[in-house]
Amino acid sequence: MNLKLYCVLVIVVSLAVPSFAQIFKLASPDKRTVVEISNHTSLQYTVSSNGLTIIHPSSLGFEFKDEPTIGADMSVTGHVEHSINQTWMPVVKTKHQVITDRYNELVLSLAEKSGQMRRMNVYFRVYNDGIAFRYQLFGADKIGDRQITRELTSFNLPALAKAWVADYGSYTSSQETEFWSRSLNHITEKTIAGLPLLIEVDQRHYAAITEANIDNYPGFYIGSLKTDTNANGQIDLITKLSPLPGENESGVKARFTNNLLTPWRVVMLADSPGKLIESELIQNLNPPCALKDAGWIKPGMSAWDNWWSGDVKMDMPTIKKYIDLASVQHWPYMLIDWQWYGPFNKPEADITKPAPQLNMPEILAYAKAKKVKCWLWLYSTDVNRNDNFEKAFPIYEQWGIAGVKIDFMDRDDQQMVNWYRRIIKTAAKYHLMVDFHGAFKPDGIMRTYPNMITREGVLGEEYSKFSTRITAGHNTTLPFTRMLAGPMDYTPGGFLNVKKEEFRKGSPTQVMNSRCAELAKFVIYESPFTVYCDAPEHILGSPGADFLSHMPTAWDDTRVLGGYPGEYIIIAKRSGKDWYIGAMTNDSERTIQLKMDFLPLGKYTLSSWADVISSPQSLTRSKSAVSAGSVIHIRLDTAGGWVAKITTTN
Repeated sequence: MNLKLYCVLVIVVSLAVPSFAQIFKLASPDKRTVVEISNHTSLQYTVSSNGLTIIHPSSLGFEFKDEPTIGADMSVTGHVEHSINQTWMPVVKTKHQVITDRYNELVLSLAEKSGQMRRMNVYFRVYNDGIAFRYQLFGADKIGDRQITRELTSFNLPALAKAWVADYGSYTSSQETEFWSRSLNHITEKTIAGLPLLIEVDQRHYAAITEANIDNYPGFYIGSLKTDTNANGQIDLITKLSPLPGENESGVKARFTNNLLTPWRVVMLADSPGKLIESELIQNLNPPCALKDAGWIKPGMSAWDNWWSGDVKMDMPTIKKYIDLASVQHWPYMLIDWQWYGPFNKPEADITKPAPQLNMPEILAYAKAKKVKCWLWLYSTDVNRNDNFEKAFPIYEQWGIAGVKIDFMDRDDQQMVNWYRRIIKTAAKYHLMVDFHGAFKPDGIMRTYPNMITREGVLGEEYSKFSTRITAGHNTTLPFTRMLAGPMDYTPGGFLNVKKEEFRKGSPTQVMNSRCAELAKFVIYESPFTVYCDAPEHILGSPGADFLSHMPTAWDDTRVLGGYPGEYIIIAKRSGKDWYIGAMTNDSERTIQLKMDFLPLGKYTLSSWADVISSPQSLTRSKSAVSAGSVIHIRLDTAGGWVAKITTTN
């Protein structure tokens, strides 16, 4: 670890404005990105990268219930600046074995000039791959809570800049929708756009707005106060906080009594959209691991006896069949789905007892003999009712359960955010990993609590059961949008592959992409606990099953080799000495020239699985010798893909 402290702050007193105006500039370690904070009539910030203004002057501050707005008429009473350059090793390796955490930080202490004399601190960090800032608010002198009704953080951007927008339309949702390509001026006062929000400022400047380390505070969304742009051709995007239960959009969003640190507001920056995928900025903005012992947390693939793959029954033979699938494929886990404890989302539901037709000791003994561990699905209301999880989690530990999948929260208000953390901490106490479905986006909490190993919050494979929404264009957009926030439990693995024009909703479930595209999802989509969605009879003995055998889900290195949202994506990931490559395209056929210059010097064998044009369930296998100097050409069918495994040659 290398820790350096030195001054990185420039304070400018401008002669063009009144002498009390202060301007603070903070640069990234590589000097390419600069944040400028101005405290003239109101507190504002500006972000530039490579000399181009990315975020024009934008507001900071808060509105409260029963007290004035804070953010204007303030003076800087102190500042602290320092620089950090260190590395750390994650418990769960989603992208890299070793992560560099390097930034310059400025902390501004502010106080009101008026008789209110309220205080506020603002923390700014500038990294080589983005900027982040957060607020510190303080308790009131009077007895009782302070109540936030609105956060005044805004993001002033070029109105015609291209963006990929997921409008959830509500603050209570499972955050499952498409990221549509729109210019920013399509965002209005009615928009409730989820994060991350990817923005193409120009073809050499990309930004993604999201948040990190959400704790005791609601999630935030993006909207706009006006439907038209300002005179400079910019649009002021505003922060919209998820209201507390029983409150509306103009009501209370957060209550606090003592000091409150808000989540980090994050702007990821890169010169290509693929570089954003490689960033570790979100995890870097979270505290280090809080667990004394995390050796029990093991990433891995899982089978799943779910409703998606067909007429699945909750009985002993079915569960054993899926345990067998995990065993044959050398996957460490099997997820036992809904109804394992009988009727769910009901007052009488008991998450400590299996349904009468199930013999849990027999199931667990069978799984153990097959070297498989089980996960359990839970409905959130059954978990929360009378704090049932406090009773259930120690029982699951005694049973030898590996983790819990909790479903249907569909909120990210302050109360729900705090409930998530309580669940995660309690699960860690009893050595249980957690997979949230019906969930809000990740925020990097995996660094602090690595048992929070994945979550949904994505329009995933399940929608192929009942819709035509899981298109090749959607699949090639997700890595550049939702996945920037962190792991996403998309549940890939549909092996009934058909062309779009042949697709039929219903059972058994089909998917509108090639078999190779489906295999590529296991490389491209980030999820340390990756759940295979299809039935055993659809994969075993079928083309591509061999690629998924022993499939890793944690990675020592990640390289994005090319791509553009909604068009195509190609990623190489390393596990130990082996490299895996996944490529997917949209509804256009595509030939990609692939350079192997990411490989260290040496000799390698490349085993590949490629599309058979116009035959989506077919693929061809081949082997070839490659080195760092090799260049190969891969051909992708419409909605197609390509995968490879590269091993060293002895």
